[in-house]
Amino acid sequence: MIDRRTFSKLLGLGTGTAAASLTGLQGSAKAAPDRGGEAPAVPTTAPGAHVSFPVLKQVKAGLLDVGHAELGPAHGPAVICLHGWPYDIHSYVDVAPLLADQGYRVIVPYLRGHGTTRFLSSRTFRNAQQSAIALDVIALMDALRIHKAVIAGFDWGSRTGGILAALWPERVKALVSVSGYLITDRAMQREPISPAAEHTWWYQYYFATERGKKAMEREDLRHDLTRLVWDLVSPTWNFDDATFERTAAAFRNPDYAAIVIHNYRWRLGLAEGERRYDRYEDLLATAPVIGVPALTIDPLLDPFTAPPGDGSSYRGKFTGPYEHRALPVGHNVPQEAPAAFAQAVVDVDHF
Repeated sequence: MIDRRTFSKLLGLGTGTAAASLTGLQGSAKAAPDRGGEAPAVPTTAPGAHVSFPVLKQVKAGLLDVGHAELGPAHGPAVICLHGWPYDIHSYVDVAPLLADQGYRVIVPYLRGHGTTRFLSSRTFRNAQQSAIALDVIALMDALRIHKAVIAGFDWGSRTGGILAALWPERVKALVSVSGYLITDRAMQREPISPAAEHTWWYQYYFATERGKKAMEREDLRHDLTRLVWDLVSPTWNFDDATFERTAAAFRNPDYAAIVIHNYRWRLGLAEGERRYDRYEDLLATAPVIGVPALTIDPLLDPFTAPPGDGSSYRGKFTGPYEHRALPVGHNVPQEAPAAFAQAVVDVDHF
């Protein structure tokens, strides 16, 4: 059992040695990487040190006008940080300045249906299948003239990063993926899992009903539902109301409910995708391996993390230079442990 003092100390650790100490708490599935030089240490910072981004931008990319934060030198090596659900770019509000100070050009986009990201056409189907979101990131990279980037993400962001690394490895310098390999296997999604694990996914099944859809469409119920998810999946994160409200503002996007509902229904085979993405989904259905340098993180206090938290269940999906770490935090790893997350990005960039 980790006591509160030790827990607080661990979240402030920012050096490579500190990250190794975090891994040592639970053991690691670690292959010694071939580092491209010594990775610098990221300074210690407390979660919540920042509350906003200094600059927000918009860029037309593919089907979208993408809202995004950008920090760091314009010609620095690129890092793209991808959020999950129910979160937004503020998951990286402390991570981004740490990486910018290391000389990285940090891009943090609102995913489709979130924040200031908008569809360019009212006629575009509000599709949230996994390959569509991945192609949004490719379009964003093209629009920003970024040929190759380190991709870092959690939740939807981990899934998207894994897809990019698997299908477009020439665009991904390295990958940080919370919870490891999350590419959706729709065939497997049709099979039941343990009742305890099914219980954790309660909102996925709620969204499969018209009642759940109506809840997401009502701003008051959407607010309370997403707040409940935060409380459940990050049981030791002592965030305040203002922290949640800054992110909840992104849920007032006019396409938010449609995107969220389609995402979860599509995963379960309850909603159709679009034929233009079939070739990508066919490739993803083969569960392709990821060969780019990768660092995976298991958040030990996240109810979605199955024991033992050592990454062994997905280790075989990563065939390149690889390291696994375990952190004593909940689901929203970059916001709960920003220094450790930023250090993971810097370290994987030096594999």
